[in-house]
Amino acid sequence: MYDPSRYVRVMLKSKIHRARVTEANVDYEGSVTIDRTLMDAADILEFEQVHVWNVTRGTRVTTYAIEGKRDSGVICINGAAAHLIGPNDVVIIATFTELPADAARTHTPTVVHVDSANKIKPTID
Repeated sequence: MYDPSRYVRVMLKSKIHRARVTEANVDYEGSVTIDRTLMDAADILEFEQVHVWNVTRGTRVTTYAIEGKRDSGVICINGAAAHLIGPNDVVIIATFTELPADAARTHTPTVVHVDSANKIKPTID
């Protein structure tokens, strides 16, 4: 018999919403370099898996986060993904977590809104 309380759900953990890509480096090994301040705000660890959704072009990649200089605003797409996502593209960077079904029902993800310079916008309640 199906018992939903026995299952784990994959839920959005956090996202950086509508960041602007500052650079792309196809010759790098891979990953996305993210301003350390943004990583902290979105609870993203270095080498954590991230999904990068390109609002400008409609492309999507899965890679891992690399720490960028704090307060630099850097969002640098590295490696092969630089063929799909380029400077000035607007992206959403998302992470996910697994939660027991009961916890998933009350989970609230962290959403970090940024301006065109990738500075955190104040939260409006």
